[in-house]
This record gives sequence, structure tokens and C-alpha cells, in this order.
Amino acid sequence: MNLVTALAIVIGVMGGIATWLVLGPLAMLGLQIWIIFIAWASYFHCGGGEAGAKASLPAMLWGAIMGTIALAVIGSLGGAGGLFGVSAVVGITVIILILGAHLPLLAAIPAGVYGYACAAAFGLLKADAAALGFNLGTGVFTTVALSIIVGTLLGWISGKIAGALAKG
Repeated sequence: MNLVTALAIVIGVMGGIATWLVLGPLAMLGLQIWIIFIAWASYFHCGGGEAGAKASLPAMLWGAIMGTIALAVIGSLGGAGGLFGVSAVVGITVIILILGAHLPLLAAIPAGVYGYACAAAFGLLKADAAALGFNLGTGVFTTVALSIIVGTLLGWISGKIAGALAKG
């Protein structure tokens, strides 16, 4: 079996199981399946294997930190800065996010942007999200970070299984 076919089958089956777990038996954890899939894709986008995990995971978590900080600062403005204030906070935190790529650990800029977008989207979609809270399902960074870690782990596992199937 070729690698693309193996990946299609493995990721499809594992993605279905992950969705069932996140929406069913593990729903109380508040994991976000869409963030898991983004992290899973980022893992492969960064090359897969150990190198993909080492590139994607820290950069995505860095992005989630910066997205969470942006939400917290915007929330603290209380509308004081209006559209300009929100735009300035996003601009400044994105500059800091990308400047982080000067560090080799954070060099995967697209993965950092994925993490930032996940934090921002989760915070904006969840009316009861607490930017600086640490509760799973409502705390932005905690929920996003754990979902990113699970997605990266699923990427690693699916890559190993698909690689074994492609060799067989």
C-alpha cells in the first residue's frame, strides 16, 4: 500500500475515533476536535516524525500563548480602545509571535499562527471562555494547549501506523 493511501485510512479511522471520544466519553475534558485536527495537520505540515513534533508543538503552543495574551489584553480594555485598540493588540501580539521565530524552537511560523488562531477562535466562540482561566473547556490556553498536545500525539501515532502499513 502506498503511503498516501495508508495515511488516508489511518487518519480517517483515528479521526473518527477521536471525534467520538472528544464528543462522547471524554466530553467533560472540553477538548476541541477542530483544534486537535489543526494540530494533527500542523504536525504533518512540519514534516512529521520526531522533527515534525519538535517543530510544530512548541510553535503552536507559543502561538496559543500569544493568542491568549491578546484575548486577555483586549478583554481588559473593556471597549476603551475600540476597533483601533483591538487591532493594535492583535498587530503587536502577532509581531511578537513571529519575532519568536528567531529562536530555533519557535521557527515554524505557520504552526505558531495556527496556535494563535486556535486560541483566538476558541476565545471568540466560547461566550464563557476565560482568557486567563485554567479550567478545561473554558480556559483558553488550557483547553487549546491540551487539544494541541493531543493532536500532535495523534499525528505521531498515525504516522507510525501508516508508515508500517506502507512498508507491508
